[in-house]
Amino acid sequence: MKNIISLIIIGLNFICLAGCDNQQPVKGPYPKEGVASWYDPSATSPELFKTWGVTCAMRRSDYGKYYQVCNLANNKCVFVRHNDFGPSLAMYRKGRIIDLSKSAFRKIADLELGLIKVSVIPVYEASID
Repeated sequence: MKNIISLIIIGLNFICLAGCDNQQPVKGPYPKEGVASWYDPSATSPELFKTWGVTCAMRRSDYGKYYQVCNLANNKCVFVRHNDFGPSLAMYRKGRIIDLSKSAFRKIADLELGLIKVSVIPVYEASID
């Protein structure tokens, strides 16, 4: 019984340590072009989620900053507010640099696409209310 409990504790520690690495912001310059997806931040954002909010998740720690995100296929752009952390480290390493709220994604592409190539330009900072 002690061996089973020890294995469970070791496994939980391993999972916790693996997850901690996933929450580290990107060091150095952030990519200006990459892949975007859409998500529902209601379960993840530290802020109160607004259904029609135009927000985003990035692997940066500059919450409250605004970005212009442009779909490279059709040149449609949207301004979004960074209020969440993501995408996952595995997705970031595959080229996904930003997750847009459903509302923001819909302004520049059809939701059915799921993933689009975008450019991301910082605009200005604001405080989180």
